[in-house]
Amino acid sequence: MIIPFLSLKDLNDSFQPELNKALLRVSNSGWYLLGRELERFEQEFADYCGVKHCIGVANGLEALELIFRAYKELGTIKDNDEVIVPANTYIASILSISSNNLKPVLVEPSINTYNLDPELIEEKITDRTKAILVVHLYGQTAEMDKIKGIASKYNLKVIEDSAQAHGAIYKGRKTGNLGHACGFSFYPGKNLGCLGDGGAVTTNDDELAYVIRALANYGSQQKYKNLYKGVNSRLDEIQAAVLSVKLKRLDADNDRRREIASYYRENIHNLEVVLPETKDEKRHVWHVFVVRSSKRDKLQRFLSDSQIQTLIHYPIAPHKQKAYKEWNNLNLPITELIHQEVLSIPISPVLTNDQIEYIVNTINQFE
Repeated sequence: MIIPFLSLKDLNDSFQPELNKALLRVSNSGWYLLGRELERFEQEFADYCGVKHCIGVANGLEALELIFRAYKELGTIKDNDEVIVPANTYIASILSISSNNLKPVLVEPSINTYNLDPELIEEKITDRTKAILVVHLYGQTAEMDKIKGIASKYNLKVIEDSAQAHGAIYKGRKTGNLGHACGFSFYPGKNLGCLGDGGAVTTNDDELAYVIRALANYGSQQKYKNLYKGVNSRLDEIQAAVLSVKLKRLDADNDRRREIASYYRENIHNLEVVLPETKDEKRHVWHVFVVRSSKRDKLQRFLSDSQIQTLIHYPIAPHKQKAYKEWNNLNLPITELIHQEVLSIPISPVLTNDQIEYIVNTINQFE
C-alpha cells in the first residue's frame, strides 16, 4: 500500500464527529457569510496567537496582499517602494508584493534553516525600502530578534508570512504576533487547514486592522458605504466552523509532527541525505519535513518505487520563473542549490509508527 504524502481524508476523518456537527450547524443556520462562526473563530485564533485582531479572509495570498494594500491606504507604503523577501520562498509571498505595485527585493536564505539570512539584509536596504516580509518557511520561525533589530534601525515594517507556521513559537510568542502584521493560509494541507481556501490576517495595530477588514469587504465597514476601492475576500462560515474544530487540536498535532521529525532526525543515517536543522523544537511545527540530496531526483524515484509519495517544495526558484523573467539572469546560488536538492517526505500527524519506521528504513537503503 502506498504511503501518501498527505491523506486529507484520513486527517479529516480524525476530527469526526465534531467536524460533521459543525458543518450541519452551519447548514441549518441559514447564515453563510460574516456571521457568528467567523466571529467566534476570529476571536479564538486571535487569542491563540496572542494578538488583538484576527480578520478572516479568502486565502493566504490575499491575506498578505491586504496587509500591503492597507499600508498603502494609510500612507505608510507607496507605489514602487521596496520590500525585502527571501529568495527561496513560495511565489505567493512575492506575488503579494508585486501585485501592490511594490518592488520585491530578493535576499538569500541560510543554507542551514532555509529562512531569510539576517546577515544579508542590510546590504539590500535603500531609501525606498519600507518593509521586510519574513517567511517562516517549512514551519520554522526565522531569526526574529536580528530581523526586528534591523527593521527598528531603518524604521521598517515587519510582516510575517506564516502560511506554513501555525503555532510555531519564538521566545514564548507564537507566529502571528512576532511582527507588525501577519498573513496566514488555511489551505487544506496546512497545519491548520480548512475544507477549501481560507486565510487570515493577525495584528495588534487597531488602525491597520480596521482598514484591512474594510478592504476585504468591498472597502466597506458599513453596508453600502464604501471607504475604499476594496475587494471581496472573506472567510465563509463553513470554513470558520471547520477551523474552530481543528484549532482545538493544533498544538497536539504539532507535537505529533515534532515526534515524527525527531524520529527522522535521529534514525535517518544515509550520508546521501542532508537532514533539516532546528535550534529549538518549539520554533518548528514541521509543516513539511524537507531533506536535501545531490541525488534528489534519483531518491524521489527510489522512494516512489518503494510506495512512498514525496513532493518537492519547490522545484523552480521564483527568480527562474517566466512570470518574473526580468530576474531570470540573477545569480542566487544558495537559493538555486536549495531548489535543486530539496525533497519533502511524509510528516502528517495521522501517519502510523509503522509507516514512519518504513520510511526511515527505506531512505537508509538508498544508494
